[in-house]
Amino acid sequence: MALIVFAIRVFGAFLAYVSQVILARLMGGHEYGIFVVVWTLVVVFGIFAPFGFSSSVLRLIPECRARADHAGLNGVLLGSRLFGLASATAIALVGCVGITVFSGLITSYYVLPLYLGAVCLPLFTLGSIQDGIARAHDWTFDAMLPTFVWRPLAILVAMVLAVVLGAPATATTAGIAAIAATWGVAAVQTLRLRRRLKGVTEKAPPAFDFRGWLAISVPILLVEGFFQLITSADVIMVSFFRPPDEVAVYFAAARTLALAHFVYFAVRSATAHRYSRLYQAGDRDGLAALVADTARWTFWPTLAIALLLALAGPLLLSLFGPGFMAGYPILLVLLAGVLARASVGPVDALLTMAGEQNRCAAIYALTFALNVGLNLALIPLFGIMGAGLATASAMVFEAAALYHQAQARLDLHTFVWRRQAHERA
Repeated sequence: MALIVFAIRVFGAFLAYVSQVILARLMGGHEYGIFVVVWTLVVVFGIFAPFGFSSSVLRLIPECRARADHAGLNGVLLGSRLFGLASATAIALVGCVGITVFSGLITSYYVLPLYLGAVCLPLFTLGSIQDGIARAHDWTFDAMLPTFVWRPLAILVAMVLAVVLGAPATATTAGIAAIAATWGVAAVQTLRLRRRLKGVTEKAPPAFDFRGWLAISVPILLVEGFFQLITSADVIMVSFFRPPDEVAVYFAAARTLALAHFVYFAVRSATAHRYSRLYQAGDRDGLAALVADTARWTFWPTLAIALLLALAGPLLLSLFGPGFMAGYPILLVLLAGVLARASVGPVDALLTMAGEQNRCAAIYALTFALNVGLNLALIPLFGIMGAGLATASAMVFEAAALYHQAQARLDLHTFVWRRQAHERA
């Protein structure tokens, strides 16, 4: 499973990178910078809109199956998606009202793309919940391909086609392409899941325990939400202080960094529900072995890719167009933060699946506050390099704090070198 997820993430990272290079070349730094800010906001709100259901289904579905609770299972499968759609739609509507009311405070070239981003949000949210449902059933391709392959590919194809047909290569055109791709991919994923779920569920009237589900989901929401804010706040905050052209340069460096960061997400996606199964079964030896494995699977490939990026970074950034080479020093700084996070493996998923999601959320809240504070202090002084320093420092703090909690609460050593030394002893 980990190897399949890893292969999909490798291809997905390559595809996402190529698509961003092409979009930057098509749109130019100014329009591309506008689009990446809006899309980053869609991703951030797309994490909060499901209220944690995109990850809590990894716990709820196995628990219902273990109890042979067919009514509860059917309720989770239906209720999680309906709840996510409703909450995302409400957030999108509030966002549109906010854009209208405060349009005078928003730079004019962001206004229309922000409206288009709001239209993307409901089906973006549905897709993330359905990813979780597929992961809970070990349907790797249904979980990974829509998000990491089909949607970025569809956005790219729609944008290129629009430009070929005469549409201007602007952030507005890219926003329309994103709507078409997001809605289309989510619709196909819905139909496919509906067919597959018929073969693994029993007919029973769905039972909706929203209060119980939310008790599990909301803490996970805080974990997922603060984690996404940590990884996205820098791009958004750069847009407050610097023009879209510099936002584009920073985002290009961050996107290049993602070629190393995807290893962490691949291992996390493949193992989160396995942490839950082993913990619920009381298999401490199996859980400890999996923790040791995931630390190694995460760190060493990340280190190898980071070294390659340090060598190839100038060439990769030059692909985005003139001026993007300025992001190379930022890339090197951010790589340090990624290596710190990789050194402890997906420990946030371990804590969440072991019922320590509140502590995990508290760490992410502190990390987010630190990240915002450092960005506010350093961007005015050092520009986009300040954002890189702030984000890397926050990631180092996050890794150290999560490692400490895993050791203190679960007596598990997640640090890659210390764990190996512990095993030899």
